Amino acid sequence: MTAPAPSSFTDPWQAELFALTVALSDAGQFSWPAWTEAFGATLRRHGANRMLDGDEDYFAAWLETLETLLATSGAAPSAETAKARAAWEQAYRTTPHGQPVQPAL
Repeated sequence: MTAPAPSSFTDPWQAELFALTVALSDAGQFSWPAWTEAFGATLRRHGANRMLDGDEDYFAAWLETLETLLATSGAAPSAETAKARAAWEQAYRTTPHGQPVQPAL
């Protein structure tokens, strides 16, 4: 089942995250109903103590949900995800402007 895309993306990484999630679901990593249930729970938890802005916090919840589903299934253990995130953060902070970002994984 292909998911409906959000009405807009403010940053390229949001569109990439959306596409990755749909591709992983289509590949059988998780069902779309399992995704929507998990994502809804994450949004409820994030919005329990404050109003969500529907943009940056929406995609932060989206990423958290995807990472959690992949860690739970064993497809991407949390330690590996944390290592990859740290490598990307280091790469984008140290790459000169205008150069391609290439993490050392």
